[in-house]
Amino acid sequence: MPEPGHPRAYEAVVFDMDGVIVEPTDRAVLVDSVVETFAAFGVEIDRAFAERTVAEDFVPVEAAREHGLDPEPFWHQRELTASLAQQAHVCAGGKPLYDDVTAVRDLGGPLALVSNNQHATVEYLLAHHAIADRFESVRGRAPTLVGAARRKPEPDYVEAALADLGTDDALYVGDSEKDVVAAQRAGIDSAFCRRAHVADADLSTEPTFEVPDLRALADRLGA
Repeated sequence: MPEPGHPRAYEAVVFDMDGVIVEPTDRAVLVDSVVETFAAFGVEIDRAFAERTVAEDFVPVEAAREHGLDPEPFWHQRELTASLAQQAHVCAGGKPLYDDVTAVRDLGGPLALVSNNQHATVEYLLAHHAIADRFESVRGRAPTLVGAARRKPEPDYVEAALADLGTDDALYVGDSEKDVVAAQRAGIDSAFCRRAHVADADLSTEPTFEVPDLRALADRLGA
């Protein structure tokens, strides 16, 4: 692991979105989306179950089957509902940019963004905040069961972004253990961004290094 005074140079830097570039989504927005998705198929579910699917970040395939639903179109509807709900939340002032995102513009070399959020949501947020032009590759999850299975900690989307950039000498910046593991599986270094919402997070796997915010990251990388 590099010492704080000796930054490691990378050909590219890849960022997570929620909790790193923009503030995390209000969980209630996502829970409402789960409830509304089941309702669209004529199924009323317990809100506590919807909350658990969001908290544990799992695809409720078995629950869909138990209610006689085909999991694939059900999940596609869930993704569409969640994306539209987040877009409305953004229009109402939710998910603002962090103030230190300006530091990202000082980083040299190509940048990419890889998120577990829906690709449509990612594109909307980048356009809304007028920062899409800063990233040469943007990857969010596809609205399919296969797309959901490729979410971090799986390295698929990270590896796809690296292929877009034409390098495997990169740093991945995230705010969760899934981000650290995805970077490790993709064979690249990781920086854990310990913002306020993860100040007390206890990681079971060690990132290459930690930073409190993106300004500190830029300083660390010699921007």
